[in-house]
Amino acid sequence: MGIKTVAWTGRTMRCVDQTKLPERLVYIECRTPAAVWHALRRLAVRGAPAIGIAAAMGVVLGARRSRARSCEGFVKDVRRVARYLGSARPTAVNLFWALRRMVRVVETAATRNVRMLTRALEREAVCMIEEDNAVCRRIGIAGVRLLRVGDSVLTHCNAGGLATAEHGTALAVIFEAHARGKNIHVFVDETRPLLQGARLTAWELMRAGIHATLICDNMAARVMCEGRVDIVITGADRIAANGDTANKIGTYGLACLAAAHRVPFYIAAPLSTVDLQIASGADIPIEQRDPDEVRRIGSRWIAPRNVPVYNPAFDVTPARLIRGIITEEGIVRPPYRRNLATAVGKSTAAQGGCSL
Repeated sequence: MGIKTVAWTGRTMRCVDQTKLPERLVYIECRTPAAVWHALRRLAVRGAPAIGIAAAMGVVLGARRSRARSCEGFVKDVRRVARYLGSARPTAVNLFWALRRMVRVVETAATRNVRMLTRALEREAVCMIEEDNAVCRRIGIAGVRLLRVGDSVLTHCNAGGLATAEHGTALAVIFEAHARGKNIHVFVDETRPLLQGARLTAWELMRAGIHATLICDNMAARVMCEGRVDIVITGADRIAANGDTANKIGTYGLACLAAAHRVPFYIAAPLSTVDLQIASGADIPIEQRDPDEVRRIGSRWIAPRNVPVYNPAFDVTPARLIRGIITEEGIVRPPYRRNLATAVGKSTAAQGGCSL
């Protein structure tokens, strides 16, 4: 995409404020863990991989503010900051994966020097950015073979560069196909209620020069019925051990439509998004968002201000509806319980080891 969604400046976390797109490309700088927490909570930073990276940088910012003189006190401060940042969003497992990884740095370090521990945390956060870039490129290469010349892809929400450090997951496959001259067309679900498809995915695809058509969410069945969709590819926020997948609300309905119209449905996600500690999608916590996100668009009210609202941010797609999961270790196919565990075992990044 040519834009660094989340970056470390050496003193601050610099990120795109995604709430301002597509009207303006605005960057914000977070100098405290609280600033990172609020950026995550209000969706200035969103997308599972980007959330994890931002949280890691929030830990670094917290560590730098620690007044602890002993290693033990410093570790307690890091754990406290990690718990605080973990309260920002409950569903995306990359948040907790990144925070556990940062805490493990200080818990297992050979040094007991607070300054050196702080530097180690900073190196780990920067390492996550480099790992994410490499992983997303590999996801694109793994998934591109699913697309033929001239295929039409339907995607939901935003799983592009804005959801990661730079390159994307589901859109990484599309970017790679475009780079290879496959002349791909993309149907972009608007993705109510916050319009991440309309505001973010359409913006990314047009910026990349990829042919894209924006549709309302309730038009997906129509374009499938007309035979205009060859494949559906979406991202993921958490994947259970059995392959059940949580993603932006509306993904489950899209998977059902794809099954009804015999359109292959794929998930593209890094293996760090796989949560082997959760047996099935029934155990994935689903974030409930502010009712006003549904009652209005931007500052304009589109519904009575006191109408009751149900606003889950995510739904869960059963593994039986997923043809395959595109990862940095290739396309994982059923049986997911065995094959996901094997793939995670191969992935250094998923296990949380800095390889730089």
